[in-house]
Amino acid sequence: MKTYTLNQLKDEFIGKFGTAEREQYEYELKLDVLGELIKQTRKQKNLTQDELGTLIGVNKSEISKLENNARNMKIGTLIKVFNALKANIKFRVELENQDWSLA
Repeated sequence: MKTYTLNQLKDEFIGKFGTAEREQYEYELKLDVLGELIKQTRKQKNLTQDELGTLIGVNKSEISKLENNARNMKIGTLIKVFNALKANIKFRVELENQDWSLA
């Protein structure tokens, strides 16, 4: 029985690393993980979606959207969420010949 790595399966079914399809997949996966991270952290802090929404000035449905589909969030909202959850935030942007870090 032949075994495959996760990357081999991704290459075959999604596209090779560096292709537009694979880049889009990896981008969306990171956003899904981010939404789940928000949800888990909120629960660890014993906050409801409504309570977190109140802390950052949005309604419960906005928190639900962030947790379930982080694709449409604004960076400002993301910063507010993690500040309310008392989490440290570090952004790193890598361009061809430049490396920027905001901490």
